[in-house]
Amino acid sequence: MGVVLGLSVAAAMADDKRIDNEAKAAGEAAQSAAAQKPEVASAAASSAAPETAAPVRNAEAASAPAASAAALTAAAPSAASRLPYGWQPLQRAAEPSVKQRDWVRTPIDAFILAKLEAKELKPSADADRGAFVRRATLDAWGLIPTPEEVAAFVNDGSPDAYEKLVDRLLASPHYGERQARRWLDLARYADSAGFQTDQTRANMWRYRDYVINAFNQDKPYSRFIQEQLAGDELVPGNQDVLVATGFLTGYPDNYNSRDLVQRKYQITTDITDTVGQAILGTTVGCARCHNHKTDKFTQKDYFSFQAFFANTSEDFKTHAIKGEVERDYDKQWAKWEEATKEIREKRAALSDPVKEKALKYHKERYLTDSRASIFKPDSEWTPHDRWINHRLDNVTTDADLAGYIRDAGENKANPDYSAENVERWEQYKKLGEELKKFDKLKPAKGSNAYTTVTELGHPDAPPSYIFSGGNHEKPLEEVQPAFPEALTAEKPVIAPTSTSSGRRTALANWLTSPQNPLTARVYVNRVWNEYFGKGIVATVSDFGKAGDKPTNPELLDYLADTFVKNGWSVKTLHRQILLSSVYRQSSAYREDAYKADPENKLLAVFPRKRLDAEEIRDSLLVASGKLENKVGGPSVFPPVPSNLNAGALWEVSKDPQDHNRRSLYIFTRRSVPYPLLESFDMASAQQIHSKRDVTTTPLQALTLFNSEVVFGWSQALAGRLIREAGPNESAQLNRLYQILFARNPDESEKATLLSFLASHEEVITQKAEDGKLSIAIPIGLSDRATLNPIRAAALVALVHVVVNSNDFSYRF
Repeated sequence: MGVVLGLSVAAAMADDKRIDNEAKAAGEAAQSAAAQKPEVASAAASSAAPETAAPVRNAEAASAPAASAAALTAAAPSAASRLPYGWQPLQRAAEPSVKQRDWVRTPIDAFILAKLEAKELKPSADADRGAFVRRATLDAWGLIPTPEEVAAFVNDGSPDAYEKLVDRLLASPHYGERQARRWLDLARYADSAGFQTDQTRANMWRYRDYVINAFNQDKPYSRFIQEQLAGDELVPGNQDVLVATGFLTGYPDNYNSRDLVQRKYQITTDITDTVGQAILGTTVGCARCHNHKTDKFTQKDYFSFQAFFANTSEDFKTHAIKGEVERDYDKQWAKWEEATKEIREKRAALSDPVKEKALKYHKERYLTDSRASIFKPDSEWTPHDRWINHRLDNVTTDADLAGYIRDAGENKANPDYSAENVERWEQYKKLGEELKKFDKLKPAKGSNAYTTVTELGHPDAPPSYIFSGGNHEKPLEEVQPAFPEALTAEKPVIAPTSTSSGRRTALANWLTSPQNPLTARVYVNRVWNEYFGKGIVATVSDFGKAGDKPTNPELLDYLADTFVKNGWSVKTLHRQILLSSVYRQSSAYREDAYKADPENKLLAVFPRKRLDAEEIRDSLLVASGKLENKVGGPSVFPPVPSNLNAGALWEVSKDPQDHNRRSLYIFTRRSVPYPLLESFDMASAQQIHSKRDVTTTPLQALTLFNSEVVFGWSQALAGRLIREAGPNESAQLNRLYQILFARNPDESEKATLLSFLASHEEVITQKAEDGKLSIAIPIGLSDRATLNPIRAAALVALVHVVVNSNDFSYRF
């Protein structure tokens, strides 16, 4: 099958190799793209056909594509310059020659240095080792290092000290936690559905844990994408892979919607837009209502792309393999069932006689086009009807069925209104109130099921249409699954199975094909953005014409080319960057660099960066010695301010250890963001979050300074200083800076700190003269007999001030 490597029909390369060898299985004859598009062939300038990677199949043995370097690049056609940079074929950029060759530790440095030397700039000197280990640990783990880890690196005189540090960072489970948080931003991850009721999604933590494990295992990025889009088709029945498709189910969802046809459209729209932005770095969603205004995406492109997901349904009721979490959940649920058995039996005695009427009443509450499917005999169901009825089953609860009992007992206009039903409703309502008294017995966290996607055991899919103005009630022509013609002339080869359409597997193959330059380019650019605060393409989710041009396209292509050539190894990519000279540079201000490059696009100076919300909270936990290092498991609810008034939506976890878990494990409720993280620009879970905002507001300082939780951590840190440094205040101050900043305070800083202690001690003493002042002293001390409480309270205040400093909230 001919494939097109140039990413436009008008400016493409012909290639006589097929990208997907499942054409035979699909019963489709391979056709040459050049034969179909003569104008493409005439415009092409092709050398030897590159090798292609085998696509994934519906088997456990399917492995990530391992592409050769030859498969990644081709000479760009002359017309390719009319395409946005990101859509053009990867160019194998030769490592540039540079004058300051001794600065080049990795090929990355040569690409950076060439740009600097063109501007007659020199790179900055290396950061001191303390600053570097703090920087690298924060970037790789999202945590500050311990003083012992800092000292070990600073004092390591071996020639491979940096390599050992980087390898240690990448081998830690903390690495996977940090990288997972970045991906979950893109996956619009949340533990609740959103909208008015914002119901809990008890299974979504399993998807979060899949992401953590994937990064820690260095799962090839290609396979990572394939499993999230088509895990149910690739490895049916394998829970470890099926939970990966939680990526597709992360959309906000209104379970109360009475228009199921509209919900199907909204869900597939969300999935389509998310895949486009997160994986392809394109704003394909702009073509839903009209042809894209800047990029060559048509409405037909959009709805053809959406058709890959036309047969996709959510399944959150599949029983999970029994482990500790599941056994604990079942045990607690059994307690609730035992305690409420009599009440539930009485309610069932009231509801069972009218169950059929109640179900019919509930179904009649849906809109006309939904009811057309709901009341159709299942023997006549089309793929569309199957989706509607599966959705109905998913969202229907006992409370919905109780709607009939209530209406028949309260609404005199209801034909079934009667004295008997009035009494039925009164008794049912009272029993419901009794049942609520046992809610505390229900499992507070965890689940015994997992969420995945399904095609409901059928290979046939609902039809897809172009919708006029994006309105699902105005269908135009029918479309089939297809890749955007603006990106490729390749046709999907879809191999249905007995239980699935195979559409998402075909899409996953194309997304991770070496002939698709966007997937690798977009991801390596995201990783570069993590480390340097700005991507080589600053608009990390828009590689189209409206996006920013790359500051160093040769470097980006080198990174993408090497990434795929190295088997899509994410850890190898991170290691390359962490060991480069450009990453090792000092962040000290340089006037010459600022004048020549005020936005620091050339990276003559390492860019300073405000810590993410999670880094601030988690590093405070590390500093106070309270961080719980458990990896994975159900999400938790740490304490929140009493005036949050979230009620049942935020019930604080009973286990105190849960309060000090990493921020990654805090329950992400769409309607009630965790306040401490929200103040520091946590990701919004309402849609794909491409890049963290960095704001500076008074609320941030007030949050850190007034938070009882943060103050408690300051007390614990003060106690740690006394335990580890002893009674000597100079040693305590040294230890404070070692913990927070990976260095000792200089003479000026220490003088200021000692002056603060003295002055604040005096303030506390004066306020205590009336005998009514309560003071906060360090906690975690076994011996307080020799402690001067006034001076100790001043130390707590000093610690609290220092953790509010820019030096703590930034990495340099």
